[in-house]
Parts: sequence; structure tokens; C-alpha cells
Amino acid sequence: PKKDPELVKEKNKEIGDLLEKNRDDIESGKLVVYIIDECHLLYQDICGQQWNFIKNPIKVQIGDYKERQTYFGAINLTKGEFILREYKSGNGENTIKFVKELQKINGSAKLLLIWDGASYHRGEEMKNFLGEENEGLGEEEWKVRCQRFAPYAPKENPVEAIWLQLKTLLRRFYRFGKNFKIVKYLFQMFVNLKLFNLPDLKKYDAFSQFI
Repeated sequence: PKKDPELVKEKNKEIGDLLEKNRDDIESGKLVVYIIDECHLLYQDICGQQWNFIKNPIKVQIGDYKERQTYFGAINLTKGEFILREYKSGNGENTIKFVKELQKINGSAKLLLIWDGASYHRGEEMKNFLGEENEGLGEEEWKVRCQRFAPYAPKENPVEAIWLQLKTLLRRFYRFGKNFKIVKYLFQMFVNLKLFNLPDLKKYDAFSQFI
């Protein structure tokens, strides 16, 4: 109910204008654009839900359903590559570790990160990191720049569609989920084998010009 359609439209246009403004650097590889999101995989994610009309259903012990694993995922806008890394939790420290991992992958290229307004995306740790990385540089030369999607609009982030596909596929293998270690193994395997479709980025006009 907090989603503001007009703000969503405004933010998407802002993202499109930013991409268009940096078209030359993006096409030359000087600027690499990533769309980022986090997934908190739970043991219970391997189980779907359905109506039960059995008076005395069989109860199955599945262990600690509260076990969880945090993943950071990023789509490379121009190459269509999906990068996945696992961390203990979603926080400022691990966000910075993931950004540094993207820097390592791309060498001297500048980064533009497009993500939601999670607290660890805009907290003091991230602000300090950006300050150190971009110190003394003009805005056009910033090593790392961040752009947010509209608030309360998770469907605007295309990485969400990847998480949904992976979890849906995971539920098809529920019989193998004897423990959370196996659930994590399956999730990672699906990513490694690319058993998902990259989301359609064409709803962002400027995005579609690069893929």
C-alpha cells in the first residue's frame, strides 16, 4: 500500500536518463552497471504451501526451518551475467565486501550500482566507503556510484525475478532437502548451471538499449 506509482515512474525515468547520460562509458566498458539485490534463503523455502483436506495429515520433521543463508546477486547490464556470492547476513560490512568483489572482477572500470533503499545500502559504512573511493574526484569520475529504485516497489528490481525462479525450482526438489546444507547446495547448483531466465529488462527503455 505504500507503493507510489508516480514515484516509481519518476525513479525509472531517472535511472533511464542516468544510463543514457553515461552511454559512451557504458558501451566502451569504462563504466559497468550492476543491478543488485539480496536473497535470504530459509530452510522452509524448499516447502511450498497448498490446501490440505486430509483429517489426519502425516507430519514430517524437517529440522530447524529458521536456518538461513544470505546471498548477494548482481546482473551485469551489458553482458547479462549473474554474479552470486554468499554471506552470513545482509549488513553494511558484507555489502562493501560484495562491492569490492565486483571491483575486483572489473579492474579499473567504474561501477554504477542500482539497488533498493535497504538500510545497509545507504548506511554510514557504505557512505564512508563511497567517500574513501571517490575522494577528490568529480562526480563524472567517481569510482562507485549508487542509484536507488523507488521505495516499496520490489518488483522494479529484476533480480527479484531470479530469486523467485530459483526458489520455485528449489521446491520441485523438496524430497532431497534432508538438511539445510543440501538446500544451499541445490540453490547454488541452479545458479552455476544457469537454470533460470534472465528477467526482461525492456520495461526500462534505456536498459533495453544495452542488452
